[in-house]
Amino acid sequence: MDTVNHPKHYAHSTIEVIDAIEAWGLGFSLGNAVKYIARADHKGNAVEDLRKALWYIQRELDRRGMVG
Repeated sequence: MDTVNHPKHYAHSTIEVIDAIEAWGLGFSLGNAVKYIARADHKGNAVEDLRKALWYIQRELDRRGMVG
């Protein structure tokens, strides 16, 4: 397993997370949210990764003027 180019916590599917993020044009915050959601059950601390995803989602909402 190539821990730099294809880490196992992102390679549990036939689609790599970065490929989906780029194909969907998600940008930084939403892309990071997807990244943390996708790896939550594969890296060792699901709750922490889901909290990080929420942080990026809230940042995107704030950017769009949807504070709350």
